[in-house]
Amino acid sequence: MALRGLSTLAVAVTASVCPPGPRSRIDSGTSRLCCGARIPSSGCRISVRCKAVGENRQGSLDEATVYEGIYGPWTIDDSDVREVILYRSGLVTAAASFVVAASAAFLPDNSSISATLKQNLDLFYVLGSGGLGLSLLLIHVYVSEIKRALQALWGLGVLGSATTYFALAQPANKNLIQYVVDNPSAIWLVGPLFAALTGLVFKEGLCYGKLEAGLLTFVIPIVLLGHLTCLMDDGVKLTLLASWMILFVIFAGRKFTQLIKDDIGDKSVFMFNSLRDDERKALLEKLEQQKTQN
Repeated sequence: MALRGLSTLAVAVTASVCPPGPRSRIDSGTSRLCCGARIPSSGCRISVRCKAVGENRQGSLDEATVYEGIYGPWTIDDSDVREVILYRSGLVTAAASFVVAASAAFLPDNSSISATLKQNLDLFYVLGSGGLGLSLLLIHVYVSEIKRALQALWGLGVLGSATTYFALAQPANKNLIQYVVDNPSAIWLVGPLFAALTGLVFKEGLCYGKLEAGLLTFVIPIVLLGHLTCLMDDGVKLTLLASWMILFVIFAGRKFTQLIKDDIGDKSVFMFNSLRDDERKALLEKLEQQKTQN
């Protein structure tokens, strides 16, 4: 099922944009399960039901696992797994495209490989932007406003990049990246795209304590601001660019070492957010009653 953002009420309950570490219960006797809760309220019956396949310690789906969420038990289904894999694949696409394109800065100008890369820089830019856009579409953030803000930055960056390419770079007979390199003020137009990337790595660093993500949160804006203000010499920019490339590869690669559930977070929060207001109220009352009885 498609995961939705968290409402303001859910934010207050979780007090975090990061997926908490859910408690789990393994039921090795069944491969598929159905979890649900029926809550009576004002003469109506509310049913929250999730049919899914769980994951084991290696992230596979051969054992059914029930995770205890804030608003009740939840499980992982096939669509959740596909979303997480696509999210991570988008990051790999963005990282690979960036590293391949940026490597042209370190190759001799008379190199045939450098010439080939420079001829295809716009293609790598489009691929990287698309990969980032896919990840931002599927990213699991409880605070829906943050997710929409990152997506808006990505959209502004794509629009600015297209404007720069067609209105400025093409008339000058340059590719987009070369134009931005030669004209630092163009950072204002393409910058929102990288601001969205910075927000994504900040979220990953904050939620999972990833050092490479935390470092990227500072390296990316420093490189862009240094180029925009012309206060950074080429040697420093190349050093930071190389750091960006290495950290980005580590960051994207390590995403596949995480369990699937880590990128999903507490699925019960998203299920709660999908309910109508009266259903949410009924569920909260039911949970409060259960808490009092216990």
